[in-house]
Amino acid sequence: MKWTTMLLCMLAFALNGAYAASPEKAAPMPAAKTPSVKTENMQPAGLSGKVVETMNAGGYTYVCLEKGGKKTWVAVPEMKVAVGEERSFQPGQTMNNFTSKTLKRTFDAIVFSSGPAVASTNGKSAMPSGHPALPSTSEGASGGKSPAVPKDKTVKVEKATGVNAYTVAEIYEKRIELNKKPVAVRGKVVKVSQGIMGKNWIHLQDGSGDQQKGTHNLVVTTQGSAAVGDVVTATGTMTKDKDFGAGYLYKVIIEDAKIAK
Repeated sequence: MKWTTMLLCMLAFALNGAYAASPEKAAPMPAAKTPSVKTENMQPAGLSGKVVETMNAGGYTYVCLEKGGKKTWVAVPEMKVAVGEERSFQPGQTMNNFTSKTLKRTFDAIVFSSGPAVASTNGKSAMPSGHPALPSTSEGASGGKSPAVPKDKTVKVEKATGVNAYTVAEIYEKRIELNKKPVAVRGKVVKVSQGIMGKNWIHLQDGSGDQQKGTHNLVVTTQGSAAVGDVVTATGTMTKDKDFGAGYLYKVIIEDAKIAK
């Protein structure tokens, strides 16, 4: 299967957060040992060089590129790569101290790319717009309002109980005062994307919020699991204006949540 086909399949379930990657698809993405995601390390241009080492694991290909005496590890959806080839890949996000359980190997630094660079008519590599290796956004990177996860008008879920309980709409309304604080939200799972940046990304709706304003859908990251249609309570830390770089800015997101049915 070509990398583009695999990527499109993965992105069919990709996240579309409130505003506006990682390998090992077959098994959920392995957790990193205190990974450090640095948006300032987003590669400004295509990653290119000679392939000096490569291996496949869990539906993804790890490639070590060497250029000017410097070696860079890149992870892309599985594709054919041979040692000795000259390769160019799309820019991506760097994660430090990433441990692959499948490979039983820790990388000091690795760039998560969505695949090869696209050749342009002038012979130079061109970068497609956006960054499909990361979750897309409900409002879009450009700020346009065309949510890929529309509001399910049949959803009506009772608010969670407790001092930190809020509806989806309240999370947006109180995002400034709730920033970096624990919250609990009960809602119906309307979309799930597994193994992105070492986490599962779950979309919750409870019937509150405004689709036109993009306040109806809440993204939660977790090591837990849930299926579309489940009604769950997510408990975690709410963060406002979470910036993953490359234009991927979440107005609100609940991170490292615990999921209870």
